[in-house]
Amino acid sequence: MSTLYLYETFRRLLAYLVISIAVGSAVAFFLWSLDRVTELHWQYPWLLWCLPILGLASGLLYHFAGQEAEGGSNLIIDQIHEPGGGVPARMAPLVLIGTLLTHLGGGSAGREGTAVQMGGSLAGLVAAWLGIKPAEVSSCLKVGIAAGFGAVFGTPIAGAIFALEVLVRGRIDHRAMLPCLFCAIVADQVTLAWGIEHSAYSIQLASLKSSNVSGWWHGEYATWIKVFLAGCLFGLASQCFVFTSHWISQAAKKWISKPWLRPAVGGILVIAFVSLFNAHEYLGLGVNANPSSLHPITIASCFREGGATPVSWLLKLSLTALTVGMAFKGGEVTPLFFMGAALGNTLGVWLGAPVDLMAGLGFIALFAGATKTPLACTVMGIELFSPHSPGLLESPFFLYAAVACFVAYLTSGKESIYRAQRT
Repeated sequence: MSTLYLYETFRRLLAYLVISIAVGSAVAFFLWSLDRVTELHWQYPWLLWCLPILGLASGLLYHFAGQEAEGGSNLIIDQIHEPGGGVPARMAPLVLIGTLLTHLGGGSAGREGTAVQMGGSLAGLVAAWLGIKPAEVSSCLKVGIAAGFGAVFGTPIAGAIFALEVLVRGRIDHRAMLPCLFCAIVADQVTLAWGIEHSAYSIQLASLKSSNVSGWWHGEYATWIKVFLAGCLFGLASQCFVFTSHWISQAAKKWISKPWLRPAVGGILVIAFVSLFNAHEYLGLGVNANPSSLHPITIASCFREGGATPVSWLLKLSLTALTVGMAFKGGEVTPLFFMGAALGNTLGVWLGAPVDLMAGLGFIALFAGATKTPLACTVMGIELFSPHSPGLLESPFFLYAAVACFVAYLTSGKESIYRAQRT
């Protein structure tokens, strides 16, 4: 091997390591900041009425400083497919500030978009610092996505698969799997080293043993039928979300010519929606419970009977589509978890299936349908649920998860939440 080859290999490995540490640290700071901002919103509920002002501040910030950074996750995907102008370094701080402003006012947005954009932005910056060749920059962007996704959810294997599966529908470039997996693992460990803890969700094994309940509808074969039917409905629900959010975005662009004004108008619409439907429980991430709420509805509550209403998923879907469609920053994935878990809760009651099982399947399957990443979501189910549910890997859950995710993928239509995703 030539000295030049060894030098280039060392520089590439160094870039991956630096990207992992930088992204893991950035995600840790983001998650810590997000918790503080959420607590502020809980402490001062009147901040909801400031959402139009916060939206205006976010819009003006991107108008004057954003430029191409406005492209967000779609810009990163485009740059991986067709390297050109690169991903601007300012994308990381801009999306961080924009997301915190969204959640300070209670906007229903997620966090994966922020983590992925910070990962891609920092990856591009490190690649430039180390003089990585333009042909290799796309690899750095891939590992940046993997690191950001894996660290923000504590699912490094799913993060590595997601970074490759999300690029082209139905196709994965296995050549980049090893560096993506390495960076996702390192970034996740760095985030944990900063003292960040991820949410824990569990599925009780007893609920997967249907032999204790008499009747053919509660037998093993019936469970497979229920999982298949639920997967179809999860796919349709994800299609509904993608269509609604895209339609709102297109309508906003048509009727509001000033981009910086769209989130301000969106803030007014969010307030009107929350007031009209009394949807305060569906503001923000939906991960942790508001201490002042008497009957909080969260992702975790959806794993038990009575933890969600039959319309919880629809209210969260509508509020999230309105928030992200009107150009608030954040993401869609955590709200998709909420929608899926809430819909699964309802289907569990209607179909006579274990509520926690259906909530867990909805959690990952609706996300699979909206992003066209069924393999990553199947693996995510194992990473998220098995550490807190001993013996889950010996149960049929893995097969149920695979069926639900791939059926949702097949019934979710062609559109994805990521417009830059290739087909």
